[in-house]
Amino acid sequence: MTELPRKTAARTVRLASIPLGVAGRTVGGWGKRLVGHSAEQVSAELSAKTAEQLFAVLGELKGGAMKFGQALSVFEAAVPDELAAPYREALTKLQAAAPPMSTQATHRVLAEQLGSGWAGRFAEFDNVPDAAASIGQVHRAVWHDGRPVAVKVQYPGADEALRSDLRQLSRFSRLFQAAVPGTEIKPLLRELTDRMTEELDYRIEADHQRAFVKAFAGDRHVLVPRVVASAPKVIVSEWASGEPLASIIRDGDKETRDRVGYLLAEFHYSSPARAGLLHADPHPGNFMLTGDGRLCVIDYGAAAKLPNGLPTIHGRMMRLALDGNSAELLDLLREAHFVRPESEVEADQVYAYLAPFTEPLRTESFHFTRRWMQRQAWRVGDMRGQDFRTGRSLNLPPKYLMLHRVLGGSTGILCQLDAEIPVRELIMRWQPGFAE
Repeated sequence: MTELPRKTAARTVRLASIPLGVAGRTVGGWGKRLVGHSAEQVSAELSAKTAEQLFAVLGELKGGAMKFGQALSVFEAAVPDELAAPYREALTKLQAAAPPMSTQATHRVLAEQLGSGWAGRFAEFDNVPDAAASIGQVHRAVWHDGRPVAVKVQYPGADEALRSDLRQLSRFSRLFQAAVPGTEIKPLLRELTDRMTEELDYRIEADHQRAFVKAFAGDRHVLVPRVVASAPKVIVSEWASGEPLASIIRDGDKETRDRVGYLLAEFHYSSPARAGLLHADPHPGNFMLTGDGRLCVIDYGAAAKLPNGLPTIHGRMMRLALDGNSAELLDLLREAHFVRPESEVEADQVYAYLAPFTEPLRTESFHFTRRWMQRQAWRVGDMRGQDFRTGRSLNLPPKYLMLHRVLGGSTGILCQLDAEIPVRELIMRWQPGFAE
């Protein structure tokens, strides 16, 4: 057996352990219910242990599995504090770390992508990687004209590893279906696969990044590093430095956390109108606060194309839910396929499910807290409650997958930041359909 198939087989075994572990814990949970533990205690314990296993397994892998783990990690704020504490540090590592490749392998990829004389394009090149991500690692270097640059080099075999991971994750569609029973999971996984596969070509990422550079040139709130050179598996960008978002979440004072929260929300809500794109990889490892107070945003491999800005239908849904117009809200949700055609759900039930999510829009400023997100997670996940049953009737159309990933992920980060921001003002300014 060659090295790559052997590694792929090992990855498959690790991934396969996830649904088996979930099944075992569920059986154990039933046992605890029989001996007197409350449903809330059992549910919280199962969620925490499942998340712990999921992050532990995915964190050991590169490719699609690790990217999936990074996407999930922003929802750590939904886990009760006393249960999240043991593995919160592991999540932070997952968001920014993976085992590095050898210097020889790095040089081989650079020669393949930039030509045999690649070293001559740099005045300096640090062979020790400065950071590692899901499908590549980043090196500090100095371009031949003296500019400090970041050189992202894709791992050899990352393309096959990512595709293998995504095939495995797709086979777990029944497990994901159990988490969101009403949603058509297979089309969503196909959409996720297509979008993640695009990230293998760094030329696409470079095009995304150039569009953001143009849109935010000279912006006093956001810094997007310029692209210096690109190839299918190597991208060179101007170096940027700042305080990582993870450290601000952990140690930042209130003023800093509020400012970063505002900058993050403003960036996400304004990008579609300004760049025609939405940065679709919202985890703390992709954001820094620069010395001059700007939000530096990196890693543009995942981006949703929104040439006409944010969808107007989202603004209309927000407005109808905020105003309590339940009948028109249900009609709109059915029209946009957010409710399955065969569903007999009532308008008041859908309104009761969605209305709490509009709480941030009911005041001039809103304090995003872990407690608030935990309440939402418990409310929609409590199998004894009506909201859980209502959720089984709702669906997420694939074309809105990336948008909802960003909305959910950025909300998770705001709760991790414990930030208080005027989110209503941002929605009024940037979300079509809300103020009309």
